[in-house]
Amino acid sequence: MKLHADTPTALNTVTAYGAGFVEINQIRHTTHVIVTPDRVLPWPLASFEALEASDFERLRDLRTEVVLMGTGARQRFPHPRLARSLAEAGIGLEIMNTPAACRTYNILMAESRKVAAALLVSS
Repeated sequence: MKLHADTPTALNTVTAYGAGFVEINQIRHTTHVIVTPDRVLPWPLASFEALEASDFERLRDLRTEVVLMGTGARQRFPHPRLARSLAEAGIGLEIMNTPAACRTYNILMAESRKVAAALLVSS
C-alpha cells in the first residue's frame, strides 16, 4: 500500500509497505528496520521469535517517547520481561502489526512526537 503525505517533509516518512518490504522516503527496505524522524537503522533480527532483551535496550537508547513495534503481518506480543528496559526508562511501547505501525508512525511523526518504529518486514 502506498501512503501519501499531505506536505513534503525532510523527516523520515513511511511511503509504502507490503509483503516483504517497507518503503521509507521512497527507498525500499526488505529487511527489518528501525525508523525515527531523523534516522533509519537496520534492525539485525532473525525473526520475532529471536527477540531478546538487548533488542529492546537498543530501542531504549534512541530516547524516544514511544516505540511502535510492528510485528509483521499479524500482531504478536513479546514477553514483558524482554521490554522491561523500555518501561523502566518511561518509554511507551505499542505493539501492532507492521501496516498499523507504519500508519501510526506517520501520524505521530507529523505531530512532532519523539517516536520510533521498530518494523518487522513480513514476507
